[in-house]
Amino acid sequence: MKRLAPLMLATALSACSLAPKYVRPQAPVPASWPVGDAYLAQSEAALPAVSYRDIFKDPRLQRLVEQALVANRDLRVAAANLEAARAQVQVQRATQFPEVGVSAGATRTTGSNTAASGAGGGTPTTSGTRARYTVQGGVSAFEIDLFGRLANATAAERQRALGTEAAARTVRLGLVADIAGAWAQYATDAELLRIAEATAVNARRSVTLTNARLKGGIAPRTDLRQAEQILATAEGDVAAQKTALAQDANLMQLLVGAPVDAALLPRGLDEVVGSIATLPAGTSSEVLLRRPDVLEAEYSLRAANAEIGVARANLFPRISLTGLLGFASTSLSALFTHDSFSTTLGADASYAIFSGGGLRAGVRVSQAQREAALASYEKAIQTAFREVADALARQGTITEEVRAAGARVSAAADTARLAEARYRGGIDSFLDNLDAQRSLYAAQRQEVGTRLTMVSNRIELYRVLGGDQASSTSR
Repeated sequence: MKRLAPLMLATALSACSLAPKYVRPQAPVPASWPVGDAYLAQSEAALPAVSYRDIFKDPRLQRLVEQALVANRDLRVAAANLEAARAQVQVQRATQFPEVGVSAGATRTTGSNTAASGAGGGTPTTSGTRARYTVQGGVSAFEIDLFGRLANATAAERQRALGTEAAARTVRLGLVADIAGAWAQYATDAELLRIAEATAVNARRSVTLTNARLKGGIAPRTDLRQAEQILATAEGDVAAQKTALAQDANLMQLLVGAPVDAALLPRGLDEVVGSIATLPAGTSSEVLLRRPDVLEAEYSLRAANAEIGVARANLFPRISLTGLLGFASTSLSALFTHDSFSTTLGADASYAIFSGGGLRAGVRVSQAQREAALASYEKAIQTAFREVADALARQGTITEEVRAAGARVSAAADTARLAEARYRGGIDSFLDNLDAQRSLYAAQRQEVGTRLTMVSNRIELYRVLGGDQASSTSR
């Protein structure tokens, strides 16, 4: 017990910490989301904790996300980095405990003794062999953490590991949103391909009709050339959309990390619009504190706070204990007897009398780094607030844009039908018919783009509000 007393005292004294008490800063953003014509009235209920299954309801998209959470390489890298960060915490924490080691050795010495023998001058020789066996164990240079240097270093490493976990969640969140976006883009390009193909069919029919009118002497050659221009444009768009569709599939395969079953891809934008729900926003902007990038910034701030304690502890002496016990004997049978046992205890204290102000400068460095981490944390919250406010502003007006785009397509389609009928009846020129077809084609493509914007807005809102509240990179 007398030998254990110094160690127990050192453990009791190591509870001291020179790190400043951490207090979460106030969020530097308004307490509620913006209001006005562009924002719509938001729900007064708190933001629910949701998963991607609550927002992306199509089973095919859910299946793709599930595959990506297993096979995506970026997610594997994030998981490996997280595992390394957690292991590093254990490495740092091990410095707070004594390191006990054991060593054993054996030496064998052979020598000779020579003695003179009488008048004959003979020199008889006698030889002897001696063996020595040792076993030693003990504690080498165990630092007594009187001022919390090692404890704060461990705390800082732990906060950095938590920040790495938050970064892994950011990767997971972005991956789910990217897959949903690529899925919607595939549906959009499939829709645009159908529009281009339908336009090419109509243009081909128009070329046939105009060519017949030309041969009959009713239409000039310019009408035929203009009709051929529309056909060539539509055929070029068909080729371009086929390329885009193939590239969308390649992107989806990259994000998933494995071959993608074509049956899991959408056939049109209507399937996507109806399967991606709107994520409601709560009134308090404090929900942004759950965003993984904001959490990562806060953990960095906490780590910087703990590093101040490490720097302050470096101003004080370091005290280390060394203990050694062992056995030494000339024979194995007597190795563990009482007479062969020995102990050695020692203590060292080190303190830099003059360091050119380096130690105090180290404290100022850690304090400045904490201020930088604080500013980064506040900037992360402000950025998150701006991103959510922008997404809400887009959500507040996109429905009206979609309605207007649909009305424009209806009007353009009716105009195109009337213009073609009037051209066939010889009332209007082919130029009027040509303009009506071009307007319809442009209106159809614009409507598809507007509907994609609405879907992308829902996906973006899922991303910027933090989406899944899972605490790990696994699903």
